[in-house]
Amino acid sequence: MKNEKKATVFDALVMKNPIELPINVSSEIGTLRRLLIHSPDRGLGKVVPSKAQDWLFEDIVHLDMMRRDEYDYYVKILLYFLDPDKVRGKIAELGPDADRSFFKPADDHYFKSDKVIDIQRLLTDILGDESIRLRLIAAICGIERTSFRIQQQLNEYDPVELAKIMISGSLPDRTMLFAPLPNFIFTRDIGIVINDHILLNKPAKLARTREALLSQYIFFNHPLFADYQDKILEIPDNEHAFLLSDTDTNRDVTRSTLEGGDVMMIARRHLLIGVSERTTLYAAQQVMQVVFARNLVDKVTILKIPKKRDYMHIDTIFTQVKRNVWVLLGSLGRTGDEAKKRDVIHFFAPKDVSEDLKILQFIKGLEHKPIEIENLEDLLADISKNDLGASEPIQFIYSGNNEFPFGAREQWTDSCNLLALKDGVVVGYDRNQKTADAFRQAGFDVVDVASILDRFERGESSPETIENTLIMLPSAELSRARGGSHCMSLPLLRDDV
Repeated sequence: MKNEKKATVFDALVMKNPIELPINVSSEIGTLRRLLIHSPDRGLGKVVPSKAQDWLFEDIVHLDMMRRDEYDYYVKILLYFLDPDKVRGKIAELGPDADRSFFKPADDHYFKSDKVIDIQRLLTDILGDESIRLRLIAAICGIERTSFRIQQQLNEYDPVELAKIMISGSLPDRTMLFAPLPNFIFTRDIGIVINDHILLNKPAKLARTREALLSQYIFFNHPLFADYQDKILEIPDNEHAFLLSDTDTNRDVTRSTLEGGDVMMIARRHLLIGVSERTTLYAAQQVMQVVFARNLVDKVTILKIPKKRDYMHIDTIFTQVKRNVWVLLGSLGRTGDEAKKRDVIHFFAPKDVSEDLKILQFIKGLEHKPIEIENLEDLLADISKNDLGASEPIQFIYSGNNEFPFGAREQWTDSCNLLALKDGVVVGYDRNQKTADAFRQAGFDVVDVASILDRFERGESSPETIENTLIMLPSAELSRARGGSHCMSLPLLRDDV
């Protein structure tokens, strides 16, 4: 397929009226208006058991089932809330036996929304520019250490197929050139919007290097972000990192690694940053310096969580449901501390400080005097009351209803990793039944995604009228990837709270 210059999806929209595509996120719960996603691509079907953990997967997935029976529902519910004309009245014809091309970014029948945007389409758009295409091919072939002939071969593909190759690592004939990017479905990690600025990530693992490069090229070259070029933030490495030994380079105090799951724009003037398995303290400090220098926020809270694969990012242990409601893992909260005090084994076991949650809050201008916050619930309650002005009592919904062993089991399958479509309406996984019970006890309606879409189609409910609801996605395959609806989204625009 010979390369051709094609008009981009957003060229006309952006150039004609750029103000129609603003970027601004100042909370986790403001009504969602625009986001980036990435539908599961053919690379996920290339993950083999011997390489799964190297590629940051715990298991291999059934790709067709993940697409057809699970992720498609995620796209449908996003479209119904953000771009309803694309799906309203069409859900029946887009059922399990329908042509799946509607959800494939490279297909002519793809929904092509400018509100629910697949990052593969943005990559396809910029690859239509010959200069960008040549530079990106060279950069990828450099980090993947391919031959020069492969580089020449890639330049022969049209932008649509080339985008698929760059993401999946494989040619149309299934020949694998380099590793797939199975984690690209977790678009939250490539960056985060902080008010009207975009913070790009620096992944901790080599498996995500190409992913970060593709994202960098998209944000700096796509017309969708043309008006934000001076508002794209990148965090530098230690300026003398190249002089350090490998041992020192791998230390938290010198490495700058950052992933979007560890950054939450929780209120207009308040940013949360996690120090975790994937984000270093050095990076958190760099982010704090940049956002204070640019006057983006007045307050930065840094949460040091245990460096365990179980947790990975702060959005795996808590997310916001409503102005006054949060879902969290009880073992890292106040209830966990109380349980430890009652646990005789824990009392006599050697104390492992890495298991503790540490919270420090920094106020602009007083960075040398951080405030230590005792526990997670105190922090979240303070955000609800003082940053978001909640007048109702603060509620905490605990993973697994805080029952042993369900708290840890369901957190592992993303019970705390929820995406708010608007204040009080969130998307989660159907396998986390004990957490769903906790939502019901807190006064929420719990409904599976197929049922809520049916209600919308019948006119019995609507995205505008629905409130206090947990929408549950089928998740047998999605949960194997170790990421929930929060991970699978990069919000670009939310209403102010």
